[in-house]
Amino acid sequence: MKHTALKNTLMAAMIGISASGVDAADYKKNPFTLAYEGAIAKNEPGKVNIHPVKYKLNGLDIAANVYTPANYDPKKSYPTVVVAHPNGGVKEQVAGLYAQRLAEKGYITIAADAAYQGASGGMPRSVDKPANRIEDIHGMADFITRYAGVDVKRLGLLGICGGGGYSLAAAQTDKRFKSIATVSMFNSGRVRRNGYVDSQLDTVQQRLQQASAARAQEMSGGQVLYAGDADMTDEQIAKLPFDLYRQGYEYYWKTHAHPNSTFKYTMSSLLDLMRFDATNQIELIQQPLLMIAGSRADSLYMSEDAFAKATGTREKELFRIEGATHIETYWVPKYVDAAIAKLTVFYAKTL
Repeated sequence: MKHTALKNTLMAAMIGISASGVDAADYKKNPFTLAYEGAIAKNEPGKVNIHPVKYKLNGLDIAANVYTPANYDPKKSYPTVVVAHPNGGVKEQVAGLYAQRLAEKGYITIAADAAYQGASGGMPRSVDKPANRIEDIHGMADFITRYAGVDVKRLGLLGICGGGGYSLAAAQTDKRFKSIATVSMFNSGRVRRNGYVDSQLDTVQQRLQQASAARAQEMSGGQVLYAGDADMTDEQIAKLPFDLYRQGYEYYWKTHAHPNSTFKYTMSSLLDLMRFDATNQIELIQQPLLMIAGSRADSLYMSEDAFAKATGTREKELFRIEGATHIETYWVPKYVDAAIAKLTVFYAKTL
């Protein structure tokens, strides 16, 4: 995928942010390659700090960032939140933004690149299997609960977009997580199977045949085939049928681009994705659950569906951010502020 840094104020105006905001989201201008506004540029005493770490998960190197709150003292005890990134995203984008903002509220947080993705290990690249993504969440919990200052009895989970769907699945059985929140939850299995807004129901079997053939080719030593990769012009992006895709291309390709971030995933991953559903056995979640989504998000139906099926918890809330689309919850300051405010109250009560 082509990664283009946005450098002119005309495009900035088109997407409704200032030129200075674009500069702040340019990963090349940040020593930690963070691609979000207000990102930490250096560690300073008495402030929120970032700590790049690596650890092993099932033999693979996992790259992560740990954020510690202001005046962090490793001898003290802090509530902690694991943050799972969106499909195609990396820890330096929206997952990092939310991890940093929660650290500003006094939490230790961790955001890690999924196995086979970002700066984490694993071949072939861009494998996107639900079992791996769920294991990534368990692995972040494994690592962070051994980190100095973490209160293992106050461990929360936050999943964003696809990471939200995988967080729902992980939390069904991993009771180390005392409460679970999602932002703009994306049910990867449902979308890969049925199409976005269930728009491809008539081609499910055809796409399963393609995925099966891709796996056969891959296993026989042939070329690894990929889905979801494209190099689109601004005009082509503008003609995409859904806000999520139009604004997603702008976010991931231009305003908050990162070289480790890509939409593509191995075609063979669809064998696993298309039989997965984030809401399957969701009634196993008994912990407090908060689901946040934009009122104008065309992905809202997935949060509403999951919320209705989450019958195992007595404490749950679906919070709609008025006026926000799916991607706008990733970066638009007033919508991020609204989400953080809600998350802060939720975690203060449940952790």
